[in-house]
Amino acid sequence: MNFTTLDWLVLLFTLALVVAYGVYKSKISRNLEGYFLGDRQLPWWVVLLSIMGTQASAVTFLTAPGQAYTDGMRFVQYYFGLPIAMVIICITLVPLFHKLKVITAYEMLEQRFDLKTRTFTSFLFLMSRGLSTGISVIAPSIVLHSMLGWNFYLTNIAMGGILIIYTTTGGAKAVAYTQQLQFIVIYAAMFVAGYYALTMLPDGVGLKEALEIGGKSGKLNVITTGVTEKGFDWNDRYNIWSGLLGGLFLSLSYFGTDQSQVGRYLTSKNEGESKISLLMNGLVKVPLQFFILLIGVFVFTFYQFYQAPSYFNLAQQKTTLNSKYSEEYVEADSAYRLLQSQRKVLVNNLTVAIKGNEREKIDIAQEQLLINQQDSETARKAVKEVVKKANPGTDGNDTNYIFLRFVGDYLPQGLVGLIIAIIFLASWGSIAAALNSLASCTMVDFHKKFAKKQLTEEQEYKWSKLYTIGWGLFCIIAAQFAYNLGNSLIEAVNVLGSWFYGTILGIFVVAFYFKWVKGNAVFYAALLAEVLVIAVYFLKIVSFLWLNVIGVVGVMLFSVLLQPFLKSKKSAQ
Repeated sequence: MNFTTLDWLVLLFTLALVVAYGVYKSKISRNLEGYFLGDRQLPWWVVLLSIMGTQASAVTFLTAPGQAYTDGMRFVQYYFGLPIAMVIICITLVPLFHKLKVITAYEMLEQRFDLKTRTFTSFLFLMSRGLSTGISVIAPSIVLHSMLGWNFYLTNIAMGGILIIYTTTGGAKAVAYTQQLQFIVIYAAMFVAGYYALTMLPDGVGLKEALEIGGKSGKLNVITTGVTEKGFDWNDRYNIWSGLLGGLFLSLSYFGTDQSQVGRYLTSKNEGESKISLLMNGLVKVPLQFFILLIGVFVFTFYQFYQAPSYFNLAQQKTTLNSKYSEEYVEADSAYRLLQSQRKVLVNNLTVAIKGNEREKIDIAQEQLLINQQDSETARKAVKEVVKKANPGTDGNDTNYIFLRFVGDYLPQGLVGLIIAIIFLASWGSIAAALNSLASCTMVDFHKKFAKKQLTEEQEYKWSKLYTIGWGLFCIIAAQFAYNLGNSLIEAVNVLGSWFYGTILGIFVVAFYFKWVKGNAVFYAALLAEVLVIAVYFLKIVSFLWLNVIGVVGVMLFSVLLQPFLKSKKSAQ
């Protein structure tokens, strides 16, 4: 990767500017509401950008274009249930959270059920958010590892240390205002990257032709049904049904019961501004995610005319070339390059046919191109196998490096530094919000409930900072084990969330709509539902989005079945 002095200057200046702005805006009361909720004084548009900044981590910008490059646009269906979820949450949970003046989402569960149900639900959140944040920590480390060949694990520790310092200082208010500036910088830089991917195409190939080529190559698969010759494929990860239903349940749990998001909109001045921020998020999230994935399609089209690397992870490629497998790698790479040369001819034929609107020639060129694409994927798999042999402990997956390699190889000086900066900014923003929420649940749902000694507001404030540091260290450790995940990072985060989100949401659904169910029944129902979800996942019965539905339905069903046999002193309130 060509990283110049100008890129370093742009990178350092951008990071320093955003962090300084966050510190400048971080004056808060030295108590729990000040540290975790910014004294509940933030306007809706700051809250909106904070919500979007929390969910759009560096994983989104680093791996989503690569996801579209390899699997097409169908990942966008994952977000189709989100707008519906925003409406439901605004009607049900937001008024209740503001009325009860809670700091964490799980405080209300003690009033409705009992302490053990609140504690268990908060524990599930801590596990899911702690582990998924560990995956998010990886993104900046991947950048430096791939860009400069630095040791991944040492880089991970260094970057995580910086994150802990940044997160502990300013609390929720600093996080929110920093995310505001981050959001503007991030999407401006991604727009520029997409623009360059288009303008660097050969003369006569513009937006229309780029979309046509992407479509004929199967990359514009925005809507898929999941139906095959054998019927509906329950293991198909992304289709319209898993997106609308599984995505709806996941979004309801993420935005309605995940403290990393609940803590964002509870910083609003009032209930109305919380609702506006969530509804606006529902309106703009799908188009923005569509745009990020579309950049991946443009990168794919670009590589139809230019030589695409057979393997995108530059650091592992260098290791392989310096190993005893170098000759085997060169041979596999040459086979891929030959197919790439043939592809250029086929793509040019398709482009000419598209310009002339010659349907018969378009169909012939498309068929030949798809055959070449399948052969190229086979050749790429052969390259990955060599890389796996030369790099023991890796799985050869390079999806997370596709967009980064394109940026480093083809974008002009200065802009490369800006793109790297947005990956750092997005990572810092989302992780800061996550650590803030993890610390708030630990402090409010565990320390305050179980500590024998009453704390002053100043002591609570200091303990909250210590818990933030502790969770930061936990996430660094989790990141060390998440480097070689087989999926792209963006998939890995969502899979991990789906292990827990359905069960958490099910507890809240029972709290609202099953008034006769008491604490003992819902507690044991949640335990059974969680075991069921994990079992279904490891047995590979359905794709991960359906785990959210299974978790919710499991808690509801088990609660109703268990209630007649269990007694509870706590009455429904």
